[in-house]
Amino acid sequence: MSPQAPKGDFKKTQIKNLQETSPYNKEFEQLKLKHSLLFPMAFLFLMWTVKIFEWGLDLDFHFLGVFPLHAKGLIGILTSPLIHKDFSHLMANTAPFAVLSWGIFYFYRPLSYRIFILCYLTSNILVWFGAREAYHIGASGLVYAFASFLFFSGIIRYYYRLIAISFVVVFLYGGLFWGVFPILNDVSWEGHLFGGFSGLIYALVFRKDGPQKPVIILPEDDDSIPEEVWNSEQGMFKTLCHWLFTC
Repeated sequence: MSPQAPKGDFKKTQIKNLQETSPYNKEFEQLKLKHSLLFPMAFLFLMWTVKIFEWGLDLDFHFLGVFPLHAKGLIGILTSPLIHKDFSHLMANTAPFAVLSWGIFYFYRPLSYRIFILCYLTSNILVWFGAREAYHIGASGLVYAFASFLFFSGIIRYYYRLIAISFVVVFLYGGLFWGVFPILNDVSWEGHLFGGFSGLIYALVFRKDGPQKPVIILPEDDDSIPEEVWNSEQGMFKTLCHWLFTC
């Protein structure tokens, strides 16, 4: 029979092991924040470049939107999120796209490119099959897809970090809910609806992949979370809040 370590040593060992497997490194988190912006910013740059090019040459790229159930509208599955009616339309999509796509790339880094591509294609394919006969353009379908994924994924995984992101999404973009109803004729509510549906579907599909609620093993007679572990778990949010409110 091997000797047992004192309870105090066991507790310290558990804390040490947890911190070794998921340490908080301020420089790493700040670097991760910046790198998570690269792809979303590159995509935004592309959207603005397309619009400026269209405006500068006095062109009209609406034909690159999704036109449901017509062969001419198939190209829109790939191009419609890059096309916007005017600069006001583009500006309205810019901020939510930047914030929500960054959330995908930061909090779901292992899944980020798959989520982006699958939501991109699925929402536009569903629009082609099920929307009104008109050209559907704009990145708002992606905005709804990312908002839906971040919200439902946090709830499904039942992990307080990700649930917090779900509540942030509701707080910032809860008004998006009304965009899935046919209130305005010149708004592609179908794109919003199918985008939100796509986000929900992939939140379910990838529920066991990516970040998960950690399992912390503590002595049976001690169900409290040590202060060192709590501080380690909160470190990422301190950096996130500092970054959000100082930019």
